[in-house]
Amino acid sequence: MPFPPSPRTRSGPRRRSLLAVAPAALALTGCTGGDVGGPAADGSAAADRARARAARDSEELAERYDAVIAARPGLAGLLRPLREEVVRHARAFGGGRKASPSAPSSASPSSASSASGTAAPPAAVPGNDKDALAGLAAAERELADRRVKALGGVPGEPARLLASVAAAGAAHVYLLTKGDA
Repeated sequence: MPFPPSPRTRSGPRRRSLLAVAPAALALTGCTGGDVGGPAADGSAAADRARARAARDSEELAERYDAVIAARPGLAGLLRPLREEVVRHARAFGGGRKASPSAPSSASPSSASSASGTAAPPAAVPGNDKDALAGLAAAERELADRRVKALGGVPGEPARLLASVAAAGAAHVYLLTKGDA
């Protein structure tokens, strides 16, 4: 007698379960809005540079989310919680002044690129939802990868924060590409 097919059709966690667990996990790993944004506990210049870079990167990513939400309003329900996380990350690194969690940023793409010195202005938003989500996922993936690579040059607590935010970025990639969106 054959066994009936498994009722589980997808592997991995569902988007709702990740969104429910992510804030608690980030709080446990130190990604809070508290006094984290101040100078590095060890006073390291490398830690200060890493924090400033991470804050700028998160602000620019929030601007990219703003552009997609404005161009593809049907995706706002999925993207707003992810964008709010990105804004919290920027604040945890001592930034967040350019991106508020309740309103789109008013900074122009050229001012964002000149602030970081290295980032290009956000790309034009694709004309369909799938491509818009893929573009955000690519930006999240690239930023998470860059943060993981930077861990070797950052000491102690700033490194833990950077690792935590990189992990959150990887979760965002999953939600944007494989979730039930």
